[in-house]
Amino acid sequence: MTELLHAAVSPPNLAPTALLVFVLLYWLTILAGILDLKTVDLNIDHDVDLGHHAEIHAPEIGIGWLNHALAFLNLGRIPLMMFLSFVALPLWVGSILLNYYLHNESGLLGLVFLIPLLIGSLLLAKVLTMPLVHLYAAMEKSHDSSVRPLGKVCTVLLPTTASRLGQASVQPLNGSPLMLNVLAASPTAELRKGDTALVIDFDEQRRCYLIEPYDIP
Repeated sequence: MTELLHAAVSPPNLAPTALLVFVLLYWLTILAGILDLKTVDLNIDHDVDLGHHAEIHAPEIGIGWLNHALAFLNLGRIPLMMFLSFVALPLWVGSILLNYYLHNESGLLGLVFLIPLLIGSLLLAKVLTMPLVHLYAAMEKSHDSSVRPLGKVCTVLLPTTASRLGQASVQPLNGSPLMLNVLAASPTAELRKGDTALVIDFDEQRRCYLIEPYDIP
């Protein structure tokens, strides 16, 4: 165990170890209820189902190839951090073993080794997450067919504007509250946590609901 710990924090393995620690800390916050599964996610145009609290936008010019690459890896079909979890562990194991058997102690050479290891880990993660892609697709289809939040009053949980994605909660007639990814419908509106709003539309391209401020009589 001591030898493994020493290898994990050695210069050639430091980057994959840091990634693995980050993923582990993220899942601990999920278990503690501090964050939810989609707190960190990508926002990809195209027909990829994405867009959540923390958005990562690529430049408009030449974005097509990036969207296709991300979609190929199943990003947009499952949460980013779930995919990253399937990347981090094989990347860390591969780095530990490769540097151990090659007796490498150089951090620079370790970074060079990370390039093929990362490519292999991404492809492995794509294969391992395929069952989750089908599961999430089935869950979303069931969700869309059984819940119609349009026209309902919601409570803002995470602040949102017309350009910054947030989250709101709708209380259905039966069952637990429905969590929605939302944007303000008006370009000048800014909804804060705790505000009451009305769900007025659904944006197919950005896969989120549009809301506007609403005062309950």
